[in-house]
Amino acid sequence: MIPRLLRPLLVSVALLLTSSVQAAGKLPPHCLSECTPRIGIVAAFGAEADILLAQTRARRVWTINGKRFTSGVLRGNRVVIVLSGVSMVNAAMSTQLLLDHFRIERLILSGIAGGVNPASHVGDVVVPERWAMPMEVYWNGDGSVPAACGQPGAIECLGLKLARGADGRPFPEYRIGGQSTGLFMRDNAVQRTASPPEGEFRFDYLADPAMLAVAREIRPVLDTCGPRSPVQCVSSQPVLRVGGRAVSATAFLANPEYRRYLFDTLQAEAIDMETAALAHVAYANQVPFIAFRSLSDLAGGDDFTDVGAFFGSGLAERNEASVTLSFLEAWARQPPERAQANRRAATKP
Repeated sequence: MIPRLLRPLLVSVALLLTSSVQAAGKLPPHCLSECTPRIGIVAAFGAEADILLAQTRARRVWTINGKRFTSGVLRGNRVVIVLSGVSMVNAAMSTQLLLDHFRIERLILSGIAGGVNPASHVGDVVVPERWAMPMEVYWNGDGSVPAACGQPGAIECLGLKLARGADGRPFPEYRIGGQSTGLFMRDNAVQRTASPPEGEFRFDYLADPAMLAVAREIRPVLDTCGPRSPVQCVSSQPVLRVGGRAVSATAFLANPEYRRYLFDTLQAEAIDMETAALAHVAYANQVPFIAFRSLSDLAGGDDFTDVGAFFGSGLAERNEASVTLSFLEAWARQPPERAQANRRAATKP
């Protein structure tokens, strides 16, 4: 029991230490449930999470706001695994809960996506280097570039900003059959410790370079036939592709025309309903991330021959888990000097 006379002194010391840490720009990790440094793994579907959970040792389950978080050791790494459920909102909520309750040094998203690049095949696994949210839009009354604040392209007076390409011009609107829709892509507003007081705008969220470098080195075995029905196989040998841009949206995309727009305008590799939301939360909290996505179909395509094999046979979750586990093994095997450099990089804005 602390003597009453010492309490004011201890409070003053605590406040002084807190002020000093804040002044140095190095806030202590917030971990409401457990403070062991870990990799956070977010899975969108239960089948993917089940494979990872089955191989996790020393498991402990934490129930937070009704959601189950499982901590343990997976392929030599301390991890926390959570099933987010489908949707941008669920992904953002689950990721922030994960970061609030555990000391997460890096984030991994493991899941399934629709293919956008027509050169890809069902069963391929992509590891994009950047993620965007193209359905964050300004819906104009016609096909002209929005000019709410005077000049064409100026909408900042509304607290918004149009997304722009490498040429500095706003991305073209989405058109249906050559007809205008007035839908123009926007940047996202985000605020974090390293941002100016008014925050900043971003279109792309970049995956962690150190994690991408390891992903480029792995050689996971990707199957053509799934474990539940070996006679159901995809027609092309799945491959792992690292790089490029992928996108996330609140819509389940089954529209070939919009898929072509995403590829022609953004050169998107894939689309899902979770990763960019996780990336936004990771960026706001200054936590490095990477995402592994196995392609279930060509989003909005008409040929579902391989899609049935992919889902019905269990190939989807097997290939996805193979890449995630291969990455974790490689990450745990890094030389001490490389691992130390990665930890330093994780503390930078």
